[in-house]
Amino acid sequence: MIKRLRVYFKERYPIIPRLILGVIVFLEIHFIILLNMGVTKDQFRIGIQEAVGAFTVFAFLLWLRVADDLKDFETDKRLFPDRPLPSGRVYKKDVMIACVLVQAIAVALNVIFMRDNLWAFVILYIYGYLMSKWFFRKKKIQPSLPLALITHNPVQAIINLYIISFTVIKYDLEPITLTNIMALWTLYFPALIWEVSRKIKAPKDENDYTTYSKLFGYKKSTRFVLILTIMDIITNFILVWNLNKISVCVLALLVSWMTWKFIQFMKDPERFVLVTKVEIYTYLQETTMLLTIAAFLLFGKV
Repeated sequence: MIKRLRVYFKERYPIIPRLILGVIVFLEIHFIILLNMGVTKDQFRIGIQEAVGAFTVFAFLLWLRVADDLKDFETDKRLFPDRPLPSGRVYKKDVMIACVLVQAIAVALNVIFMRDNLWAFVILYIYGYLMSKWFFRKKKIQPSLPLALITHNPVQAIINLYIISFTVIKYDLEPITLTNIMALWTLYFPALIWEVSRKIKAPKDENDYTTYSKLFGYKKSTRFVLILTIMDIITNFILVWNLNKISVCVLALLVSWMTWKFIQFMKDPERFVLVTKVEIYTYLQETTMLLTIAAFLLFGKV
């Protein structure tokens, strides 16, 4: 089973990169709130709780990955037969056992170290469970790409809520502020933009796989993603405005570049694969946010 799990994690959920992702997601939101709320470096109390929070993000995203692969098993056998589960190289029971063990660790850690934030942890896992069950409306949601997006994609906001709640409770901060509202949606929009973009294809690249471009046309779908990108960058502007004006300029340049790429794709969809440009934009955007936090911690407001 260990050898089979190595195959699964290598191809579907590489452990080290996903652990790093968990740390980045947790600390980005955690620090962006603290810095905007005026919490200074000498007031920071970083310890085991932050590590537990980052691990929880990693564990929860693993659960989503496994749940998606199990839900899509029959579809993948037809459209993606080379993936670990449909190819038979990894058994369903393998990933189920591994996932249960990881979730058990996450539950234990949260009960022991995150008792004040258990309510947010419970909400997160209830939402994850409902997602895994198609919200008990599988026949209605599964065939509908828009319904699946509306019901499943907000999970990133629920992850953000878990992190925001922890930060607010630990530092006794005001729970409902513009910063917290914007932080609730940061990272949600990039996830939404990526999810839609990866299902926008040039007409010649369409196949039996259902895409937004097939349902609504590649131009309308691309315009929708462009609107989401603008909404996303507005949340970023608000979160970094009081921290670093240079970052605001960088983010403005990035969104201008991405807008140009959207326009190019709408003019010539065969010029490039849209999601590759979206991924570059997202990496640069999130790197800018992280560097903004690091710069503020090192040099203060710029």
